Amino acid sequence: MANVMGALEPSTSREATLDRRLHDLGWGLLFILTGAVSLVPAEQVPEGTWLLGVAGILLGVNALRLLSHIRVSGFSLILGLLALAAGLSRMLGVDLPLLAICLLAIGVSLVVKPWVTSSAH
Repeated sequence: MANVMGALEPSTSREATLDRRLHDLGWGLLFILTGAVSLVPAEQVPEGTWLLGVAGILLGVNALRLLSHIRVSGFSLILGLLALAAGLSRMLGVDLPLLAICLLAIGVSLVVKPWVTSSAH
């Protein structure tokens, strides 16, 4: 069955296995990133490095899901985009109102979701 992003939900055993592997890969990379950044002295790590790494992992895993015709995770996609915005803002020294942006994104998704899901059926 296709979702809004045009990808298919994992319906076969092969797709379910690949979905689980991508899930595990993402978590593994997040732990490796967090451990690696924690090992380096804070003054040697540029502001926003961890957030940009998280964004790359979350968006990368979702790109692999899309290319593999597996349902993209909307939650991790939004988190990845927010991490990208936060990481870039930290590196550029810009203070983004992330709480306000998160609240707006949640509100918009709640308003838009009924129309997207009803038109997909």
